[in-house]
Amino acid sequence: MMGDRAPADTAPLFDETGPVIVVTGPPGAGKTTVARLLADELSPGVHLHTDDFWHYIRRGWIAPYLPEAHWQNEIVMDVLVHAAFGYAAGGYHVFVDGIVGPWFIDRFRTASRETGNPLHYIVLRPDEATALHRTTTRGDQALTDAGPVRSLYRQFADLGTFEGHALDSTQLTPARTADAVLRGIAERSFLLGEVPA
Repeated sequence: MMGDRAPADTAPLFDETGPVIVVTGPPGAGKTTVARLLADELSPGVHLHTDDFWHYIRRGWIAPYLPEAHWQNEIVMDVLVHAAFGYAAGGYHVFVDGIVGPWFIDRFRTASRETGNPLHYIVLRPDEATALHRTTTRGDQALTDAGPVRSLYRQFADLGTFEGHALDSTQLTPARTADAVLRGIAERSFLLGEVPA
């Protein structure tokens, strides 16, 4: 589906406009590739790559997976939430990709309640061996150190009440993963709460 059709240049695929769709998961899950495919598919579409928001810090940057980075991560996440819902207020389909675990999703939920823009939460979760292989063999500047990758993977292993938002992407190509995400969003499977009337 995804790879066989041109980007949607007319009506959105969903009933509502201006949704924020958080595509998260451990390193190596395929977040960036899938979010980019989805943002290119829908019109108007925005892809917010969360790593960029950390890279905007020129001095005083702390690796976000370190415990001492917590305050920095909270600031960056608040900036990201404002950007995402700012675009959504203009009617864009906003795809946010990055490490947005259950520990940060309440910031997005609060913004969704305040603005009325729908919020969808998708956790791409391949098996650990696949995630580790993908991260340690890629050539970009993303996280490739096995230690932090394993640690972050464990943080997504038990999602508690968000377990229904997990999508196993182990055997899926990026295009098939994007199709599964689109189906789930259209069926409201990944929706976090109902939007106020």
